[in-house]
Amino acid sequence: MDEPEANSLPTTAAPLAAETAGAKAGERKHEGAWETMRSLLVVLAIVICFRTFVAEATVVPTGSMEQTILIGDHVFLDKLLYGPRLPFTSWRIPALRSVHRGELVAFHYPRNPSVMYVKRAIAVGGDVVRISNRKVFVNGKALNEPYAFYQTSIIRSLQDNFPPQLNEIDTLPAAWGLDPGWAREMHNFIRADGLHVPEDALFAMGDNRDNSSDSRFWGFVPLENVVGEPMFVYWSYEAPTEEWTANSLADRLKFDASIVWNFIRKTRWSRTGKVF
Repeated sequence: MDEPEANSLPTTAAPLAAETAGAKAGERKHEGAWETMRSLLVVLAIVICFRTFVAEATVVPTGSMEQTILIGDHVFLDKLLYGPRLPFTSWRIPALRSVHRGELVAFHYPRNPSVMYVKRAIAVGGDVVRISNRKVFVNGKALNEPYAFYQTSIIRSLQDNFPPQLNEIDTLPAAWGLDPGWAREMHNFIRADGLHVPEDALFAMGDNRDNSSDSRFWGFVPLENVVGEPMFVYWSYEAPTEEWTANSLADRLKFDASIVWNFIRKTRWSRTGKVF
């Protein structure tokens, strides 16, 4: 009987070895893809948690807080102080402290919660507010307001003398920005000494007193609407309000393109890192 050829076994084993090596390579590739995906998910979770519970970036598109915060200032908000809301629930983490008079706060606009406002807390729950010829009084004491900014010398009712007399409310023109709902509610909080702030609310005003839609015109800020406190400016870009608030896609794309083109020239470099 003839002996089997010496190279018969290696020719059979070679495909098996190649198949095993290929399988191991596939496993390593699969494990590598999963490790990459897991790392991305971890990073995404950290970013979401940070944005939800610690800090959030926002841009100020209007001049209601000039000269404190300029149009185009991009700021980080400290959300941890006032109890951030858990996503997709009505639950909030307990606040570390309450809002103090004179502090800057970011909040959901009560008349349209999808819009974020940044204003100054002039009075808190239980306070009595009165404005006489632009001078703000809280609990009968005049405030020292070095941050207040006026563009004109014209004194107007509601804006510079507040609250109005009860018989004046219906005569105030809507063109002044008075919200109809607030016009109906305001009389419930007016007493002889001024406007009484409910315990669960704030009275907020912009530093640019001649150009600010605030509690004088639309009412109180519920504490549950407060999101955070501005910490610092991380980028500031000089552009008018109408460009920051453009609604159409074409206008937004045009503005984004202009930012790329004018980034160096229109960035307010001196405001980077400004702390509030």
